[in-house]
Amino acid sequence: MEIELPWIEKYRPQKLEDVVGQEEPIKRLQSYVTNKTLPNLLFSGSAGVGKTSAAVSLAKELFQTGFERNFLELNASDDRGIDVVRKTIKDFARTLAFEADFKIIFLDESDALTSDAQQALRRTMEKYTRTCRFILSCNYSSRIIEPIQSRCVVFRFRPLNSKDVEKKILSIAEIEKIEIDESALKAISYVSQGDMRKAVNVFQAASSGNDKLGEESVYNVASQARPDEIKQLIEKALAGEFLKARELLDNLMYEHGMSGEDVILQLYRELIGMSEEEMPSKRKIELVDTIGEYNFRLVEGANERIQLEALIAQFGKKE
Repeated sequence: MEIELPWIEKYRPQKLEDVVGQEEPIKRLQSYVTNKTLPNLLFSGSAGVGKTSAAVSLAKELFQTGFERNFLELNASDDRGIDVVRKTIKDFARTLAFEADFKIIFLDESDALTSDAQQALRRTMEKYTRTCRFILSCNYSSRIIEPIQSRCVVFRFRPLNSKDVEKKILSIAEIEKIEIDESALKAISYVSQGDMRKAVNVFQAASSGNDKLGEESVYNVASQARPDEIKQLIEKALAGEFLKARELLDNLMYEHGMSGEDVILQLYRELIGMSEEEMPSKRKIELVDTIGEYNFRLVEGANERIQLEALIAQFGKKE
């Protein structure tokens, strides 16, 4: 019996042209394939924007049938110490490529490497430049030491816009024969925030057992509230209607299963999106500062319930 792959793997791009939303980086990577040459690369960007897909697709187009022998993928979050550089990476880098001029080592989440491991990696990159190229992927390029950055061509991957996410979801829905209405499509785009991996995973989970997908299933799976629910909470809190605001807060936490940090992050997101007519900039800045303070308290381990009720009470204070 054939095992069904998760959709994120089933519909992962196999060619560079299939990577969505990153036109400029992909165009430059395609030129490397055409010229059959490659420098060391550093892919920087938030999660789920196509960094891994671009690296794997690049290697597949370069190596064709020799892909399995010439490509090594490691996750630095799992193997982050100096030993993985001294053993696994060095052993692979020192051998000659199979029917190619060089091999490729793809080091995902490389910003998780320790400082010692990064120093060892820098020396390995220098020593085996004739036989191996490195592609490093990270969320924060500032966490990569300067000597490594200077040895790489840096590619910045931007968060995907709603149009890119919705186009991909619609293509999957057509293949899987799932009817998805406009509100559900917008909901997937909203909860994913430019993260294609999250969008596809939410879509698969929400559509499980359904031939038609609505927005309610999307928000339930993602454990997020609809934007209008968060706006209503903000409005009640700003009006000083504490008991009604607390009732809405109860609904978010107990009906939607949201954590305290989830509520705070969504409050911040909706607050930032408010127009000048809805909230003056000065008041918005004050409330963003307040949200930051209460988020810090939650991260430090304070009681969620007490802090969130205190936060909505702060919203009700007059300017």
